[in-house]
Amino acid sequence: MKLSKRIGATALVVVVSLTGVCMSIAAQSDSQPPSIQLKEYRIERAISEEAKGCIECHAEQTRGIVADWAAGRHAHANVTCLDCHGVGPADTDVSKGHLQFDKETKISPVVSPKDCSRCHPGEAAQHAKSKHANTLEIIWKIDPWLNHGMNNEIERSTGCSHCHGTIVKFEGGRFDKKAWPNVGVGRINPDGSKGSCSSCHTRHKFSLAEARKPEACGQCHLGPDHPQIEIYKESKHGAIYDAEGRDWNWNAPAGMWTPGLDYRTPTCAVCHISGAGDVSTSHDVTERLAWETQAPLTVRPADFEPFPAVDHNPKRERMKMEKVCYACHSKAWTRGHFFRFDRAVDNYNDVYYTPAKEIIDELYEKKLLSKEKPLDEKLEIDMYELWHHEGRRARFGAAMMAPDYAWWHGFYELKKKFMEIEQQAEELIKSGKPAKVFEVKGTGGDTTKPDFAP
Repeated sequence: MKLSKRIGATALVVVVSLTGVCMSIAAQSDSQPPSIQLKEYRIERAISEEAKGCIECHAEQTRGIVADWAAGRHAHANVTCLDCHGVGPADTDVSKGHLQFDKETKISPVVSPKDCSRCHPGEAAQHAKSKHANTLEIIWKIDPWLNHGMNNEIERSTGCSHCHGTIVKFEGGRFDKKAWPNVGVGRINPDGSKGSCSSCHTRHKFSLAEARKPEACGQCHLGPDHPQIEIYKESKHGAIYDAEGRDWNWNAPAGMWTPGLDYRTPTCAVCHISGAGDVSTSHDVTERLAWETQAPLTVRPADFEPFPAVDHNPKRERMKMEKVCYACHSKAWTRGHFFRFDRAVDNYNDVYYTPAKEIIDELYEKKLLSKEKPLDEKLEIDMYELWHHEGRRARFGAAMMAPDYAWWHGFYELKKKFMEIEQQAEELIKSGKPAKVFEVKGTGGDTTKPDFAP
């Protein structure tokens, strides 16, 4: 169909005017302030009168939302506010505040993966079984800060919960402010579904291009414990992205984003989510992984006790990742890289983590360290950081070809940390006196496990 026919195929239904941010300076004298022009959003498709009312009202009240929606694919596909925010008879999260403005239209501010699944069933099903969707459950199973109340509510809500998610509580038509607003990737929604699609595809544009760029992942995957965005930027892949990425085609349709044609080097999405060759797109980020490099001791994903991957074969998934690499690299190059990565995993497990844990376990056995609370003694913090900080950086750096993170931020720091652990252990054993137990500041967080945790 010709472009002119595609444009003419839709009829004007409603015109919404917003105050634009563009300033008209031309044709103004120096003494005259610039005039504000009106920018017109023309909705050129048949939508319901109720949906038109939503758009017209929000064009006045929250114009940025309408601008994002109008620029996105949802608007182009006749997907309106009500398609995502409208509630059904069984929904309990009806906004009481919205009814004060519109008594007829019942909506929920929470758009969950279950809502998105009406149009994106495959993506929602894949996400539901992923570590992303279940990350709140995972940290409640393994995280000492939560399980022992070692941090408080405000530290959790502004830190941990921002990425991992909260359990959204909705009572009397209003949210519990301790759990909302939140777009954590493992958020538990009032309808029981897990996750928030807007963690990566931010509302209300829900841009495919945005989710394909590494900055989308870098919102959470950064810092001393999981610096994937910094590691990516150090790698050759990241250097090429920084130099050329602005010119790539980020808006190719799903399933048609092609290496060598639309982009020159992979981003996080290319390796972990997007399709390449005969490797299908998947929103289960555990796919294509042969190791759980975020765990204290590196294990296979199926052996990760807090959340074992179902039907996961590491050789099969490694082959998927290798096929992604083959789009740009030879088999010899690709297999050589993964050979070194596997050796780096063994090096961390055997040389650093296992012997360090044996030292700590001996101190517990001799009652020179207290098991009453974790992370209130210096040696406990050092052991925690050995795997949670330095150990992760070494493994992630090796996996993503970032030599500074693999060595200077990783294995070099592991050597120093091991020396510190060994020296403190020797001093405790020599003195026979238990380690100092500190009164950790900022404790008092609720230790009640949510229903999904054991």
